Amino acid sequence: MSSPTKTEPLGAIRERVLATLRQEIIAGRLRPGDRLVERELAERFGVSRVPVREAIRALVAEGFVHFETPRRTVVRRLTPSDVRELFELREALEVYAAGLAAARATPQDLAEVEELLGLAAAATGAGDAEAITDVNSRLHDRIVAMADNSLLIKALEPVAGRLRWMTRRNEEWSQLLVEHRELYEAIASGDPERARAHALAHVRTNYRSTVRQLFGGAEIP
Repeated sequence: MSSPTKTEPLGAIRERVLATLRQEIIAGRLRPGDRLVERELAERFGVSRVPVREAIRALVAEGFVHFETPRRTVVRRLTPSDVRELFELREALEVYAAGLAAARATPQDLAEVEELLGLAAAATGAGDAEAITDVNSRLHDRIVAMADNSLLIKALEPVAGRLRWMTRRNEEWSQLLVEHRELYEAIASGDPERARAHALAHVRTNYRSTVRQLFGGAEIP
């Protein structure tokens, strides 16, 4: 059990509880349908119920949990519509970001993506699901940052956690690594059209893989 220092502000406690719960949902340690009970979480974290209540409300706003009843809060079960809508957003924004990144990436940017690809290869070889999710999310974040468009970054912020959560559900890791390498090469070529084409193919392949993992069925119309 973690415990706050005497001087830890309430806001910092809330953020610590929020970050821990969010990561546990993304990693699958808290699963869809699991209940979040204020009293139990307050005891676990060694804090009052106020920052726990605020953290739960933030998780509701981020789309990770929902109120089944006014007194019962559970981790959300992703629906086909949830998946379709998030991937439609990815297709609109990440494809656009890849084209901008191809036009604007610096040698330092490309070196950082190469380093992330190396970490992804190591995590994939080790079969470390949490590390794979983390590095792949960092890679996508880096590509968006390379686009050098602050409004684009802000547009993705509200759903960044849910996209990370969904990425964790795709366990076709070797294929992801191949696609990320191809996307990097397209961006490094400096050709925006090529980068957008690879990004679009990647998002659509990832969509189909995620649907298979979550629902075991065909692509959602």
